[in-house]
Amino acid sequence: MSPRPSVRTAASPEHLRLLAKVARLYFESGLKQREICEALHISQPRVSRLLKEAQERGIVRSIVEVPEGLHIDLEERIALAYGLADVMIVDSDDGRSDMTAALGGATAAYLEATLTGGDVIGISTWSSTLLAAVDRMRVRTSPVAERVIQMFGGVGNPDVQMEATRLTSRLAELTGARPVFMPCPAVVSDASIASALSKDAGVRAVAEQWDDITVSLVGIGSLEPSPLLARSGNAIGAIELDALRARGAVGDIALRYFGADGSEISTDLDPRVIGMSGVQLRSVPRRIALAGGAHKAAAIRAALLGGWVTVLITDTQVAAQLLDR
Repeated sequence: MSPRPSVRTAASPEHLRLLAKVARLYFESGLKQREICEALHISQPRVSRLLKEAQERGIVRSIVEVPEGLHIDLEERIALAYGLADVMIVDSDDGRSDMTAALGGATAAYLEATLTGGDVIGISTWSSTLLAAVDRMRVRTSPVAERVIQMFGGVGNPDVQMEATRLTSRLAELTGARPVFMPCPAVVSDASIASALSKDAGVRAVAEQWDDITVSLVGIGSLEPSPLLARSGNAIGAIELDALRARGAVGDIALRYFGADGSEISTDLDPRVIGMSGVQLRSVPRRIALAGGAHKAAAIRAALLGGWVTVLITDTQVAAQLLDR
């Protein structure tokens, strides 16, 4: 295949990444276009267009040339090592706010490329990184999802409640979906309160839709709560954190905690959480997690080992640690 000069305008790094990934799957891995559609959750006409564009840009010649600044090799190695459907890696940065922006931008690009219609999206609403992702997404001209559902309690401190509500409602608006809000806190002080709230008609109506979720969007937490969760009033206290550490917990997804090998850790906290169970979280067909920073590397590794995630969006520093084992 002879080189062809690029005749197109400049493309974003995220779009170039998609071009390179599709080209490698087709030309180097030998996947058919239909198989690429299923693997990357994009339509077959789009795969055909991407393959054509990869040739026009000179990415596909006798070999696939990965544009500078992308991490396709590293992404593929991690996907193979942990049995993931896809991995997206952004450059690391020492500033946590810059990391949030980078992960948010990458997640926005990934969702725009892979939400193609009919999905029911479950979302973990106490995440500043997910907020950053939604802030960078563009409104779709036609619906690409049916519902956006809060995966655990959405009520918290009134000062930050509007952020969780905005995350759900804005993602629904962007995807043409109907928002489904959970009208209760994520964590309550007593199991009997959680049991009573779970019988409420409004809460039950949301919980009954959790098994419909086809795509979940979550963060991966270390034992220290995220700033947004800490301010929400839903974070657990220091005594409970110490108890979790004593039992070997290293991280959580949607307040369901796991150990270093990824196995779920049952605690007295579980009956007080109003949200999806660990079994439900791991049963969602496509489970997208975004998390970065060296302080989360152990939690991210554990989440991958435990099968909590099928798609990972992270940074180069964490990626290197995931392969150093």
